[in-house]
Amino acid sequence: MPPKHSKNIIITGTSRGIGFELVHLFASQGHNVLALSRNAQPVNNLHFDNISSFAFDLCEEDDYKKVTQFIDNEFKHVDILINNAGMLINKPFSETTFKDFTKVYETNVFGVSELTRIVLPYMKSNGHVVTISSMGGIQGSMKFPGLAAYSSSKGAVITLTELLAEEYKATGPQFNVLALGAVQTEMLKEAFPEYQAPTTAKAMAAYIQDFALNGNTYYNGKVLQVSNSTP
Repeated sequence: MPPKHSKNIIITGTSRGIGFELVHLFASQGHNVLALSRNAQPVNNLHFDNISSFAFDLCEEDDYKKVTQFIDNEFKHVDILINNAGMLINKPFSETTFKDFTKVYETNVFGVSELTRIVLPYMKSNGHVVTISSMGGIQGSMKFPGLAAYSSSKGAVITLTELLAEEYKATGPQFNVLALGAVQTEMLKEAFPEYQAPTTAKAMAAYIQDFALNGNTYYNGKVLQVSNSTP
């Protein structure tokens, strides 16, 4: 049974991990999903009528026009934007290059900023922009060597979210950040092959889905630390 009020939802980073699970969860509940990732194929294999997808790269300026065209022609308005796509480079700081930092920030910060800017005119006062950050981006949290670019970029989107919530507080929509602890995803496995995370992508996706649908009733401009480990 589709929900009484099905929502129009845009999610980035949907070819695997949490993003892929989110697309499946929302679509199976009858919501309309635009799934954006550099590789659209995994989502296309889900065969839901209410999922649309095309190849989209957060670092390619022309790709944003495709999103605008899609909203104009199909969605007309957007209820929820989930900035989930992320890039992680794990290497000692002394070995990182200007290009490494640029690549990480292009996806994790500039891409979040630009897609949000593109989508905002289509959002109503009760819309919700949810950005996925990391515990590594929280000031005072435990830090891991090798993640200078990744964790600092995740700190940047926390501050960006606070600023946007302030700037749009009179009109909406609402902006929140979820700073995730370790989740067992392909991205984590590539960076830390030996580490086994306590939370599955599917379990975390279920939490994020519920928060995206309901969290903006209670939160705006907030960062929630979604981590079941200490630190």
